[in-house]
Amino acid sequence: MSAKTILITGGARGIGRGCVDHFLARGWNVAALDLSDIAPAERLEAVRGDVADEASAAEAVRRARTRFGRLDALINNAGIASPPRRPPEELPLEDWNRVLAVNLTGVFLMARHAAPALRAARGAIVNIASTRALMSEPMSEAYAASKGGVVALTHALALSLGPDVRVNCISPGWIETDPAARHSEADRRQHPAGRVGTPRDIAEACEWLIGAGFVTGQNVVVDGGMTKKMIYV
Repeated sequence: MSAKTILITGGARGIGRGCVDHFLARGWNVAALDLSDIAPAERLEAVRGDVADEASAAEAVRRARTRFGRLDALINNAGIASPPRRPPEELPLEDWNRVLAVNLTGVFLMARHAAPALRAARGAIVNIASTRALMSEPMSEAYAASKGGVVALTHALALSLGPDVRVNCISPGWIETDPAARHSEADRRQHPAGRVGTPRDIAEACEWLIGAGFVTGQNVVVDGGMTKKMIYV
């Protein structure tokens, strides 16, 4: 039996690259889609494209299936993580639309085009949302709305694609994607887990969800316990 294949969006850096490296190390074939160049690796099919563009989404799925002959899992990670922070009355509509196009519509387009192959493999989708779907900071309307939409889209897809395809999402908290970053003791201590998260934490959660056969439609919060703290200022 050939190795399983996973398609990961936003695979050039950060959480996406962490997932690429994790699944390659586990013996999977990996296809990765990103607007930027993706560092090459054995058993990696790198695809340049934009998840908000339907042709790019379809091409990524086609390339994965052509190269590896199957598709078993999809991680929808691509997103605009640092959108413009402006008051709602000053936020340009084009900025709002772009964030939703990438962070939410891109998830739908990838799921749409991957669905036939995933049905055949009885595979799984993991969408990357955010704890900002559950709580907010000022001037983050587009990002919060897009990630809240990912959570809702996840359980809708779970019902529409099940039982052939399971669909779950992960809401990360503070995940440090800069390997050179140094955190203060206060940064670490504020997390009940005692540290800031890493891309590996999200990759391991993705692997668990892909294999968790009785889990679907769920939002798994991976934030070191931060959203469970009462904080009064």
